[in-house]
Amino acid sequence: MTVTLAIAGAGSRGRDHARHAVAAGARIAAVAEPRADVRTAFADEFGVPAENVFDTWEALRLAGRVADAVVIATQDAMHADPAVAFAELGYDILLEKPMAPTEADSRRIVEAAERAGILLAVCHVLRYTAYTRALKALVDSGRIGEIAAIQHLESVGWWHQAHSYVRGNWAVEADSSPMLLAKSCHDIDWLMHIMGRRPKRVSSFGSLLHFRPENKPEKAAERCLDCAVESTCPYSARRIYLNFLAVQPNQWPLTVLTDDHSEAGVLAALREGPYGRCVYNGENDVVDHQVVDLEFPGGATASFTMSAFTRLEHRKTRVFGTMGMIEGDGARLRITDFLTDTDEEIDVGKEAASVDGHGGGDPALVAAFVEAVRTGDRSHVFTDAVASLASHQVVWAAEQARRSGTVVDLDAG
Repeated sequence: MTVTLAIAGAGSRGRDHARHAVAAGARIAAVAEPRADVRTAFADEFGVPAENVFDTWEALRLAGRVADAVVIATQDAMHADPAVAFAELGYDILLEKPMAPTEADSRRIVEAAERAGILLAVCHVLRYTAYTRALKALVDSGRIGEIAAIQHLESVGWWHQAHSYVRGNWAVEADSSPMLLAKSCHDIDWLMHIMGRRPKRVSSFGSLLHFRPENKPEKAAERCLDCAVESTCPYSARRIYLNFLAVQPNQWPLTVLTDDHSEAGVLAALREGPYGRCVYNGENDVVDHQVVDLEFPGGATASFTMSAFTRLEHRKTRVFGTMGMIEGDGARLRITDFLTDTDEEIDVGKEAASVDGHGGGDPALVAAFVEAVRTGDRSHVFTDAVASLASHQVVWAAEQARRSGTVVDLDAG
Protein backbone atom coordinates (compact mmCIF):
# COMPACT_ATOMS: atom_id res chain seq x y z
CA MET A 1 0.00 0.00 0.00
CA THR A 2 1.31 3.44 -0.96
CA VAL A 3 0.23 6.06 1.55
CA THR A 4 -1.20 9.22 -0.02
CA LEU A 5 -0.89 12.60 1.65
CA ALA A 6 -2.55 15.98 1.29
CA ILE A 7 -0.49 19.00 2.33
CA ALA A 8 -2.29 21.98 3.87
CA GLY A 9 0.26 24.77 3.81
CA ALA A 10 3.09 24.44 1.29
CA GLY A 11 5.59 26.74 2.94
CA SER A 12 9.02 25.69 4.14
CA ARG A 13 7.78 23.10 6.66
CA GLY A 14 5.04 21.72 4.45
CA ARG A 15 7.42 21.30 1.53
CA ASP A 16 10.09 19.64 3.70
CA HIS A 17 7.57 17.23 5.22
CA ALA A 18 6.36 16.35 1.73
CA ARG A 19 9.91 15.59 0.60
CA HIS A 20 10.53 13.40 3.64
CA ALA A 21 7.23 11.61 3.03
CA VAL A 22 8.12 10.85 -0.59
CA ALA A 23 11.51 9.54 0.57
CA ALA A 24 9.58 7.26 2.95
CA GLY A 25 7.50 5.85 0.08
CA ALA A 26 4.41 8.06 0.24
CA ARG A 27 2.79 9.95 -2.63
CA ILE A 28 1.61 13.56 -2.45
CA ALA A 29 -1.94 13.54 -3.75
CA ALA A 30 -3.16 17.08 -2.99
CA VAL A 31 -2.04 20.50 -1.83
CA ALA A 32 -3.72 23.61 -0.44
CA GLU A 33 -1.71 26.85 -0.44
CA PRO A 34 -2.96 30.45 -0.85
CA ARG A 35 0.20 31.82 -2.56
CA ALA A 36 -0.13 31.05 -6.26
CA ASP A 37 3.58 30.88 -7.06
CA VAL A 38 4.33 28.61 -4.07
CA ARG A 39 1.30 26.43 -4.86
CA THR A 40 2.32 26.00 -8.49
CA ALA A 41 5.93 25.20 -7.67
CA PHE A 42 4.84 22.63 -5.09
CA ALA A 43 2.36 20.95 -7.42
CA ASP A 44 4.99 20.77 -10.16
CA GLU A 45 7.64 19.30 -7.85
CA PHE A 46 5.39 16.55 -6.53
CA GLY A 47 3.25 15.90 -9.60
CA VAL A 48 -0.02 16.83 -7.91
CA PRO A 49 -2.91 16.54 -10.39
CA ALA A 50 -4.57 19.85 -11.27
CA GLU A 51 -7.93 18.80 -9.81
CA ASN A 52 -6.27 18.37 -6.39
CA VAL A 53 -4.52 21.75 -6.26
CA PHE A 54 -6.43 24.17 -4.01
CA ASP A 55 -5.91 27.74 -2.89
CA THR A 56 -7.28 27.21 0.64
CA TRP A 57 -7.57 24.37 3.11
CA GLU A 58 -11.34 24.95 3.08
CA ALA A 59 -11.42 24.15 -0.63
CA LEU A 60 -9.42 20.99 0.04
CA ARG A 61 -11.92 20.01 2.72
CA LEU A 62 -14.86 20.52 0.36
CA ALA A 63 -13.26 18.09 -2.09
CA GLY A 64 -13.86 15.32 0.45
CA ARG A 65 -11.40 12.55 1.25
CA VAL A 66 -8.72 12.70 -1.47
CA ALA A 67 -5.83 11.11 0.52
CA ASP A 68 -5.14 8.77 3.41
CA ALA A 69 -3.68 11.49 5.63
CA VAL A 70 -3.07 15.22 5.74
CA VAL A 71 -0.10 17.27 6.87
CA ILE A 72 -1.19 20.56 8.44
CA ALA A 73 1.64 23.08 8.13
CA THR A 74 -0.32 26.33 8.15
CA GLN A 75 0.60 29.17 10.50
CA ASP A 76 0.18 28.50 14.24
CA ALA A 77 -3.12 30.37 14.59
CA MET A 78 -4.52 28.45 11.61
CA HIS A 79 -4.12 24.91 12.99
CA ALA A 80 -7.32 24.27 14.92
CA ASP A 81 -10.02 24.72 12.29
CA PRO A 82 -8.39 22.58 9.59
CA ALA A 83 -7.37 19.92 12.14
CA VAL A 84 -10.96 19.59 13.36
CA ALA A 85 -12.36 19.63 9.82
CA PHE A 86 -9.95 17.01 8.45
CA ALA A 87 -10.43 14.80 11.49
CA GLU A 88 -14.16 14.83 10.83
CA LEU A 89 -13.46 13.63 7.27
CA GLY A 90 -11.48 10.70 8.64
CA TYR A 91 -7.99 11.87 7.68
CA ASP A 92 -5.06 10.79 9.82
CA ILE A 93 -3.20 14.00 10.68
CA LEU A 94 0.41 15.08 11.03
CA LEU A 95 0.16 18.47 12.72
CA GLU A 96 2.97 20.99 12.93
CA LYS A 97 3.81 22.17 16.41
CA PRO A 98 2.39 23.90 18.32
CA MET A 99 -1.04 22.31 18.22
CA ALA A 100 -2.66 25.74 18.53
CA PRO A 101 -1.87 28.98 20.38
CA THR A 102 -4.58 28.42 23.01
CA GLU A 103 -5.60 25.55 25.24
CA ALA A 104 -9.21 25.86 24.12
CA ASP A 105 -8.31 25.33 20.46
CA SER A 106 -5.87 22.53 21.31
CA ARG A 107 -8.63 20.76 23.25
CA ARG A 108 -10.92 21.12 20.24
CA ILE A 109 -8.31 19.30 18.15
CA VAL A 110 -7.91 16.51 20.72
CA GLU A 111 -11.66 16.04 21.06
CA ALA A 112 -12.16 15.94 17.28
CA ALA A 113 -9.38 13.35 16.87
CA GLU A 114 -10.83 11.19 19.62
CA ARG A 115 -14.38 11.41 18.23
CA ALA A 116 -13.18 10.42 14.77
CA GLY A 117 -10.79 7.75 16.03
CA ILE A 118 -8.04 9.04 13.74
CA LEU A 119 -4.28 9.12 14.29
CA LEU A 120 -3.07 12.58 15.24
CA ALA A 121 0.68 13.10 15.56
CA VAL A 122 2.15 16.47 16.58
CA CYS A 123 5.62 17.27 15.23
CA HIS A 124 7.62 16.80 18.43
CA VAL A 125 10.58 15.91 16.25
CA LEU A 126 13.16 15.80 19.05
CA ARG A 127 11.71 12.49 20.27
CA TYR A 128 12.63 10.81 16.97
CA THR A 129 16.37 11.46 16.75
CA ALA A 130 18.94 8.71 17.21
CA TYR A 131 20.45 10.92 19.91
CA THR A 132 17.22 11.00 21.91
CA ARG A 133 16.65 7.29 21.52
CA ALA A 134 20.16 6.57 22.83
CA LEU A 135 19.79 8.99 25.75
CA LYS A 136 16.35 7.68 26.69
CA ALA A 137 17.62 4.08 26.61
CA LEU A 138 20.50 4.97 28.94
CA VAL A 139 18.18 6.70 31.40
CA ASP A 140 15.60 3.90 31.33
CA SER A 141 18.29 1.25 31.84
CA GLY A 142 19.04 2.66 35.28
CA ARG A 143 22.68 3.14 34.44
CA ILE A 144 22.86 6.57 36.12
CA GLY A 145 20.39 5.69 38.87
CA GLU A 146 17.44 7.95 39.56
CA ILE A 147 17.34 11.31 37.81
CA ALA A 148 17.80 14.15 40.29
CA ALA A 149 17.99 17.04 37.81
CA ILE A 150 18.28 17.97 34.14
CA GLN A 151 19.80 21.08 32.55
CA HIS A 152 18.74 21.71 28.95
CA LEU A 153 19.80 24.57 26.63
CA GLU A 154 18.26 25.54 23.32
CA SER A 155 20.65 27.69 21.30
CA VAL A 156 18.36 29.55 18.92
CA GLY A 157 21.21 31.42 17.20
CA TRP A 158 21.54 35.18 16.82
CA TRP A 159 20.76 35.26 13.08
CA HIS A 160 17.96 32.67 13.41
CA GLN A 161 16.28 34.82 16.06
CA ALA A 162 16.53 37.81 13.74
CA HIS A 163 15.24 35.80 10.78
CA SER A 164 12.27 33.99 12.33
CA TYR A 165 11.36 35.81 15.53
CA VAL A 166 12.18 39.46 14.81
CA ARG A 167 11.67 39.85 11.07
CA GLY A 168 9.76 36.64 10.34
CA ASN A 169 6.42 34.94 10.78
CA TRP A 170 6.78 34.31 14.52
CA ALA A 171 7.81 37.83 15.54
CA VAL A 172 4.44 38.96 16.91
CA GLU A 173 2.68 36.83 19.49
CA ALA A 174 -0.81 37.85 18.39
CA ASP A 175 -0.06 36.61 14.87
CA SER A 176 1.41 33.29 15.98
CA SER A 177 2.04 32.29 19.60
CA PRO A 178 4.43 32.98 22.50
CA MET A 179 8.08 32.21 21.74
CA LEU A 180 8.11 29.34 24.23
CA LEU A 181 5.18 27.71 22.44
CA ALA A 182 6.30 28.47 18.88
CA LYS A 183 9.94 27.50 19.28
CA SER A 184 10.32 25.40 22.41
CA CYS A 185 7.12 23.43 23.05
CA HIS A 186 8.94 20.33 21.84
CA ASP A 187 11.79 21.03 24.29
CA ILE A 188 9.32 20.93 27.16
CA ASP A 189 7.80 17.80 25.64
CA TRP A 190 11.32 16.33 25.33
CA LEU A 191 12.12 16.99 28.99
CA MET A 192 8.90 15.24 30.01
CA HIS A 193 9.79 12.35 27.68
CA ILE A 194 13.25 11.93 29.22
CA MET A 195 11.93 12.31 32.76
CA GLY A 196 9.05 9.96 32.06
CA ARG A 197 6.39 11.99 33.81
CA ARG A 198 4.59 15.31 34.05
CA PRO A 199 5.92 18.10 36.29
CA LYS A 200 3.87 19.34 39.21
CA ARG A 201 5.15 22.93 39.49
CA VAL A 202 6.65 25.44 37.08
CA SER A 203 8.25 28.87 37.22
CA SER A 204 9.67 31.01 34.43
CA PHE A 205 11.44 34.27 33.67
CA GLY A 206 12.20 35.91 30.35
CA SER A 207 11.78 39.07 28.32
CA LEU A 208 12.41 40.88 25.08
CA LEU A 209 15.76 42.22 26.22
CA HIS A 210 17.59 43.38 23.13
CA PHE A 211 15.51 43.71 19.95
CA ARG A 212 13.85 46.94 21.05
CA PRO A 213 13.69 50.48 19.56
CA GLU A 214 15.68 51.98 22.43
CA ASN A 215 18.62 49.77 21.45
CA LYS A 216 18.64 51.00 17.87
CA PRO A 217 22.09 52.45 17.07
CA GLU A 218 22.37 56.12 16.27
CA LYS A 219 22.22 56.70 12.51
CA ALA A 220 20.59 53.31 11.92
CA ALA A 221 18.07 53.23 9.09
CA GLU A 222 14.74 51.46 8.74
CA ARG A 223 16.32 48.92 6.37
CA CYS A 224 19.74 47.33 6.36
CA LEU A 225 20.42 48.22 2.72
CA ASP A 226 20.08 51.92 3.58
CA CYS A 227 21.91 51.80 6.91
CA ALA A 228 25.10 53.75 7.65
CA VAL A 229 26.03 51.41 10.50
CA GLU A 230 25.08 48.11 8.84
CA SER A 231 28.69 46.94 8.58
CA THR A 232 29.07 47.01 12.38
CA CYS A 233 25.75 45.28 13.17
CA PRO A 234 25.75 41.51 13.82
CA TYR A 235 22.11 41.37 12.71
CA SER A 236 22.74 42.90 9.28
CA ALA A 237 20.35 41.30 6.82
CA ARG A 238 22.77 42.01 3.98
CA ARG A 239 25.56 40.08 5.68
CA ILE A 240 23.38 37.22 6.94
CA TYR A 241 21.66 36.43 3.66
CA LEU A 242 24.54 37.11 1.28
CA ASN A 243 26.67 34.77 3.40
CA PHE A 244 24.04 32.08 2.94
CA LEU A 245 23.92 32.82 -0.77
CA ALA A 246 27.63 32.00 -0.94
CA VAL A 247 27.42 28.68 0.91
CA GLN A 248 23.88 27.24 0.49
CA PRO A 249 21.99 29.22 -2.16
CA ASN A 250 19.00 26.94 -2.62
CA GLN A 251 18.29 26.11 1.00
CA TRP A 252 16.61 27.60 4.05
CA PRO A 253 16.63 30.42 5.08
CA LEU A 254 17.00 31.89 1.58
CA THR A 255 14.04 29.84 0.34
CA VAL A 256 11.84 31.87 2.69
CA LEU A 257 12.99 35.17 1.17
CA THR A 258 12.77 34.56 -2.56
CA ASP A 259 12.89 32.02 -5.36
CA ASP A 260 15.54 34.13 -7.12
CA HIS A 261 18.75 32.96 -5.49
CA SER A 262 21.03 35.40 -7.30
CA GLU A 263 22.63 38.32 -5.51
CA ALA A 264 20.25 40.68 -7.30
CA GLY A 265 17.28 38.55 -6.28
CA VAL A 266 18.28 38.42 -2.63
CA LEU A 267 18.99 42.16 -2.49
CA ALA A 268 15.61 42.90 -4.10
CA ALA A 269 13.89 40.76 -1.44
CA LEU A 270 15.75 42.62 1.31
CA ARG A 271 14.77 45.99 -0.14
CA GLU A 272 11.11 45.15 -0.58
CA GLY A 273 10.26 42.41 1.92
CA PRO A 274 10.19 42.01 5.70
CA TYR A 275 13.58 40.31 5.98
CA GLY A 276 15.48 43.50 5.17
CA ARG A 277 14.03 45.52 8.05
CA CYS A 278 16.06 46.78 10.99
CA VAL A 279 15.76 44.44 13.95
CA TYR A 280 15.29 47.45 16.25
CA ASN A 281 12.14 48.80 14.59
CA GLY A 282 9.88 47.53 17.38
CA GLU A 283 7.60 45.49 15.12
CA ASN A 284 8.29 42.32 17.16
CA ASP A 285 7.21 41.46 20.70
CA VAL A 286 8.18 37.84 21.52
CA VAL A 287 10.91 37.20 24.09
CA ASP A 288 14.54 36.75 23.04
CA HIS A 289 15.53 34.73 26.11
CA GLN A 290 13.65 32.66 28.68
CA VAL A 291 14.27 30.18 31.47
CA VAL A 292 11.78 27.58 32.72
CA ASP A 293 12.17 25.57 35.93
CA LEU A 294 10.16 22.39 36.47
CA GLU A 295 9.64 20.37 39.63
CA PHE A 296 8.49 16.77 39.23
CA PRO A 297 6.72 14.44 41.68
CA GLY A 298 9.36 13.01 44.00
CA GLY A 299 11.48 16.16 43.97
CA ALA A 300 13.48 15.88 40.73
CA THR A 301 13.92 19.13 38.79
CA ALA A 302 14.61 20.29 35.27
CA SER A 303 15.79 23.68 34.04
CA PHE A 304 15.37 24.85 30.46
CA THR A 305 17.07 27.87 28.89
CA MET A 306 16.18 29.31 25.50
CA SER A 307 18.52 32.04 24.24
CA ALA A 308 18.80 34.02 21.02
CA PHE A 309 22.34 35.05 21.84
CA THR A 310 24.19 31.93 20.74
CA ARG A 311 25.39 30.06 17.69
CA LEU A 312 22.66 28.03 16.00
CA GLU A 313 23.58 24.54 17.15
CA HIS A 314 22.23 21.39 18.75
CA ARG A 315 20.61 21.46 22.15
CA LYS A 316 22.96 20.76 25.04
CA THR A 317 21.83 18.68 28.00
CA ARG A 318 23.15 17.40 31.31
CA VAL A 319 21.26 14.67 33.14
CA PHE A 320 22.31 14.29 36.77
CA GLY A 321 21.56 10.87 38.27
CA THR A 322 22.23 9.35 41.67
CA MET A 323 24.69 6.83 40.20
CA GLY A 324 26.15 8.83 37.34
CA MET A 325 25.57 11.65 34.87
CA ILE A 326 25.16 12.13 31.14
CA GLU A 327 26.34 15.12 29.11
CA GLY A 328 25.05 15.45 25.56
CA ASP A 329 25.39 17.88 22.67
CA GLY A 330 22.90 16.42 20.20
CA ALA A 331 25.46 14.18 18.51
CA ARG A 332 27.52 12.67 21.33
CA LEU A 333 26.81 11.42 24.83
CA ARG A 334 29.37 11.21 27.64
CA ILE A 335 28.41 8.98 30.56
CA THR A 336 30.20 9.33 33.89
CA ASP A 337 29.94 6.34 36.25
CA PHE A 338 30.25 7.42 39.89
CA LEU A 339 31.13 3.93 41.11
CA THR A 340 34.13 3.45 38.82
CA ASP A 341 34.90 7.14 38.26
CA THR A 342 35.17 6.47 34.53
CA ASP A 343 33.73 8.08 31.42
CA GLU A 344 32.34 6.53 28.25
CA GLU A 345 31.52 8.46 25.09
CA ILE A 346 28.86 7.41 22.57
CA ASP A 347 28.69 8.93 19.08
CA VAL A 348 25.13 8.48 17.83
CA GLY A 349 26.05 8.67 14.16
CA LYS A 350 26.18 10.86 11.09
CA GLU A 351 22.43 11.61 11.01
CA ALA A 352 22.85 13.76 14.14
CA ALA A 353 25.65 15.87 12.66
CA SER A 354 23.44 18.49 11.01
CA VAL A 355 21.40 21.00 12.98
CA ASP A 356 19.14 21.37 9.94
CA GLY A 357 16.40 18.75 10.13
CA HIS A 358 16.73 18.57 13.92
CA GLY A 359 19.53 16.03 13.84
CA GLY A 360 17.55 13.55 11.75
CA GLY A 361 14.34 14.03 13.71
CA ASP A 362 12.37 15.54 10.83
CA PRO A 363 12.72 12.66 8.36
CA ALA A 364 12.41 10.08 11.15
CA LEU A 365 9.14 11.59 12.38
CA VAL A 366 7.61 11.73 8.90
CA ALA A 367 8.73 8.17 8.12
CA ALA A 368 7.21 6.96 11.41
CA PHE A 369 3.92 8.70 10.61
CA VAL A 370 3.80 7.25 7.09
CA GLU A 371 4.48 3.76 8.45
CA ALA A 372 1.80 4.16 11.12
CA VAL A 373 -0.75 5.15 8.46
CA ARG A 374 0.36 2.35 6.13
CA THR A 375 0.19 -0.42 8.73
CA GLY A 376 -2.38 0.91 11.16
CA ASP A 377 0.17 0.36 13.95
CA ARG A 378 0.20 3.59 15.94
CA SER A 379 3.16 2.50 18.06
CA HIS A 380 5.41 3.88 15.31
CA VAL A 381 4.37 7.36 16.51
CA PHE A 382 5.78 8.33 19.91
CA THR A 383 3.05 10.79 20.98
CA ASP A 384 -0.69 11.05 20.67
CA ALA A 385 -3.08 13.95 20.94
CA VAL A 386 -3.51 13.65 24.71
CA ALA A 387 0.24 13.50 25.41
CA SER A 388 0.88 16.52 23.20
CA LEU A 389 -1.85 18.48 24.95
CA ALA A 390 -0.25 17.62 28.32
CA SER A 391 3.12 19.04 27.30
CA HIS A 392 1.49 22.14 25.80
CA GLN A 393 -0.29 22.70 29.12
CA VAL A 394 3.10 22.89 30.82
CA VAL A 395 4.15 25.56 28.29
CA TRP A 396 1.03 27.63 28.99
CA ALA A 397 1.66 27.26 32.73
CA ALA A 398 5.23 28.49 32.21
CA GLU A 399 3.93 31.52 30.32
CA GLN A 400 1.47 32.19 33.12
CA ALA A 401 4.33 31.97 35.62
CA ARG A 402 6.52 34.31 33.56
CA ARG A 403 3.84 36.95 33.18
CA SER A 404 2.63 36.80 36.78
CA GLY A 405 5.94 36.28 38.56
CA THR A 406 4.50 33.28 40.39
CA VAL A 407 5.07 29.55 40.72
CA VAL A 408 2.22 27.72 39.00
CA ASP A 409 0.93 24.49 40.54
CA LEU A 410 -0.04 22.20 37.68
CA ASP A 411 -1.96 19.87 39.98
CA ALA A 412 -4.28 22.73 40.93
CA GLY A 413 -5.64 23.25 37.43
